[in-house]
Amino acid sequence: MASTYLSKTITPSNYNRRKFTFSAWIKKANDGTNNYPVLGFHGSNDYTAFRISNSDKIDFICYQSSSVVARKVSSMKLRDQSGWYHIVFAFDTDNATASYRNRIYVNGEEITNFDTDTNASSGLDLISNNQTNFDIGSNVDQGGTRSYFGGIMSHVHYCEGYQYSASDFGETDSTTGIWKPKTAPS
Repeated sequence: MASTYLSKTITPSNYNRRKFTFSAWIKKANDGTNNYPVLGFHGSNDYTAFRISNSDKIDFICYQSSSVVARKVSSMKLRDQSGWYHIVFAFDTDNATASYRNRIYVNGEEITNFDTDTNASSGLDLISNNQTNFDIGSNVDQGGTRSYFGGIMSHVHYCEGYQYSASDFGETDSTTGIWKPKTAPS
């Protein structure tokens, strides 16, 4: 397992903690053996993680003040180790419609079936004041255990203050019908 990741120390109060979008093309190296963190925010106890679980499901979790305040675990599994997946996490906790606060897309399609489906409450800061680390390809849980992404990432975008859909970053190729990255995201 590789231990390479990008990290930045942040001041959460300077970030829009309610509205942001993360988009990345990922290719898994292993299957069903570890959690694969794609993106994480963490501090002394609180953390927010976007990962592929050891059961190959997309797992978003927001853990604050010793409890889970938002969580989505997809019913679908990402098992293909030879292909690329485009994953988009789009959040806006100020949205009046609960199901629009935490949106997840895979290869251009919004996921609507979840094994766990706990939407963020209205106005929730998904990044708490003590989450001062921003990591791509890694995350740290409330016990202080660091995990690393096993695979390759490409076309990584973090857009603070905006909730974009997958079509802002990808499109269907008119010849092949395959979802592909946009070279100049809108």
